[in-house]
Amino acid sequence: MNAIPTSADKTEAITRMLQLWREGDKEALDRLIRVMHKDLLQIARHFMRGEKVGHSLQATALVNEAYLRLFDNKQINWHDRTHFLAVSAMLMRRILVDHARKKNYQKRGGDMVKVPWDTGLVVSEERGPDLEALDDALQTLEKMDPRKAKVVEMKFFGGMTVEETAAALKVSPDTVMRDWRLAKAWLSRELKKT
Repeated sequence: MNAIPTSADKTEAITRMLQLWREGDKEALDRLIRVMHKDLLQIARHFMRGEKVGHSLQATALVNEAYLRLFDNKQINWHDRTHFLAVSAMLMRRILVDHARKKNYQKRGGDMVKVPWDTGLVVSEERGPDLEALDDALQTLEKMDPRKAKVVEMKFFGGMTVEETAAALKVSPDTVMRDWRLAKAWLSRELKKT
């Protein structure tokens, strides 16, 4: 009789796939993505809930873009499933910020040919600087207190629980909650300045 795999077995298998990938097994990442796809999609959907309706990226595209960036980055010393999800969440945040910056660049004219104002106007109702302002504030926080910035990335952007965040950062859940409260207050104050 085959035993039903436990979550501990699954976690161990994921950790092994991460090690194999780091050691050069090119198919290990593909297997890992298949196993982790549901979790990655959940993180991507969490991110996309905060985006404007009609955003040109969708959750699946965000997972695919993160996969491409993960594929190119083999130097990470992976610890476990939680670490993989935390890094994936950070990559997804970077993708959305890069996307917002590119759209804002284009909205401001980008590489368009400038014409007199009475010849044509570029009008956009899309907001977008909010994600950029948050990213800038988060980068400032990261310079001051890297752990608090990681807590924000994992909880807010990655949708991770307090316990998952604590495990990834190797701190207590109480420390995560304290960091979360302080980081939220600091970010709120910084964002009001913009």
